Amino acid sequence: MATIREEAKQYEAPQTRNISELDKVPVDAELHDGEGTDKDNQRFVYKYIVVDDHEYRVPGSVIGGIKTLLNKFPELKYVTVLREGEKLNTRYQVIPYYDQPTTAPQTAQQDRVGQQTINR
Repeated sequence: MATIREEAKQYEAPQTRNISELDKVPVDAELHDGEGTDKDNQRFVYKYIVVDDHEYRVPGSVIGGIKTLLNKFPELKYVTVLREGEKLNTRYQVIPYYDQPTTAPQTAQQDRVGQQTINR
C-alpha cells in the first residue's frame, strides 16, 4: 500500500491536451464527447481523441479541415495540426501527413541548375 507522499510524487492532474501537440493524428481515431467548466464556472462540451491514455481536444475547425482534406484525398490516413494564437484568437491549420517524405517532381530546368558549378 502506498503512502500519501508516494502517491503525491506520482500524481498528475487529469488534463485534456490539444491535438496540435501530436506529431500526427490518425483520421480514423475514435472521437469522444467531453465536458468541462470554464473560469466563470460555465459548462462547455468538446470533442477529444485518446492517444496513449491521454485525451487530446479536437476543435470543430480541425474536424472541418479534415473533412476538406478527405474530400480531396479519400485514402488519407494521418494529418498534422498546426496551431497559432491563444484563447479566442487560436487558429488551426490541418495538413496531410505522410509517413514517407514525398518530393515534388523536378523540372528539366531545376535538374540543370542543380548540376551547374560556378568557376570564379
